[in-house]
Amino acid sequence: MKHWGKLLAGIVITVLMLWWALSGVAFADVWANIRTGNPWLLLASVAVATFGFFLRALRWKVLLTPVKPDTKLRSRFAGVSIGFMANNILPARVGEFARAYAFSRLEPVTASAAFGTLVVERFMDGVVLLLFLVLPIFAPSFPSDGAFASGTGGTILRAGVATVALVLLALVIMAVWPRAFVRAAHGAARFLPKSITTPVLSGLDAFLGSIAIMKDPKLLALGFAWTLLFWSWHGISFWLGMLAFGIDTGFVSAIFTEAVVGFGVALPSAPGFFGTFHFAANVALHDVYGVNEAQSLAFAFGYHFGGWIPITLIGLWYAWKLGFSLGEVGAAEERVEAAVAHETLEVEPTRAGEA
Repeated sequence: MKHWGKLLAGIVITVLMLWWALSGVAFADVWANIRTGNPWLLLASVAVATFGFFLRALRWKVLLTPVKPDTKLRSRFAGVSIGFMANNILPARVGEFARAYAFSRLEPVTASAAFGTLVVERFMDGVVLLLFLVLPIFAPSFPSDGAFASGTGGTILRAGVATVALVLLALVIMAVWPRAFVRAAHGAARFLPKSITTPVLSGLDAFLGSIAIMKDPKLLALGFAWTLLFWSWHGISFWLGMLAFGIDTGFVSAIFTEAVVGFGVALPSAPGFFGTFHFAANVALHDVYGVNEAQSLAFAFGYHFGGWIPITLIGLWYAWKLGFSLGEVGAAEERVEAAVAHETLEVEPTRAGEA
């Protein structure tokens, strides 16, 4: 029941975001734009977005190389699908834990090591999305040169850059000086409750092994190349979805919108990123690019719901096929912590440098 607080906070934020996004437009106008959208273009955008999860599974092989270089594509795709399904229908953002837990059940990789690769994955996503947020500002088609140069926009941009830089610094320190990091972690643990520090410290070795990619230039470059490919491909789905609702502001605006949405959905919300997705998409398209608000929100609702359906069904199918109940998936965070704390997983990950 420890997730109820997170769930309640997420629901409150979702309601506020939806209210804010819809406060300046009649929902009847939004619905009219949804009904007149091009279903074939929307279907194409959903197909492109869904194929993106397969690209995520391909990229994961690179990130898992320091841990286990010969994982099966089916296992990786099953983990990705179950993780995103969990985020779509279960509270408290358990998707990353569910993905790591499901993968650890399919491959001889500990849950803590699998989870460590997802931290690196999120860092790479953040760097590329930050790039997609900044580069369009310098494009001739960008409608407001000062939108992210000062005020709230400038603050958000600087905060994003600082956050990515701090995460990079922490990951580099962990990868390059693991012993010093472990000593520092144990020192800091003395001031925290054992219920928190025990699972963290016991899984630290496995976690450090999984982020060894940070000091392998070739793997790091390959990981970033896959990340750039994935988000460029995902940008195509945004572009097609925007065209489906008559928003023809160009591909550059599509990658800018996906970047704003990518950072927006990082906020707490109800399952499925409801509210945060719609608010962020409306900020990018209406507030920055000047798209009619009914159109921008029609895109937000149509694209979001259209993309929500396939991966949720695929994830549910994989969970059923592999014998995972929703209760087991929902308890993934506790299961991962317990597995790490009690060292119940049989196979230890390959140490950095042995791959």
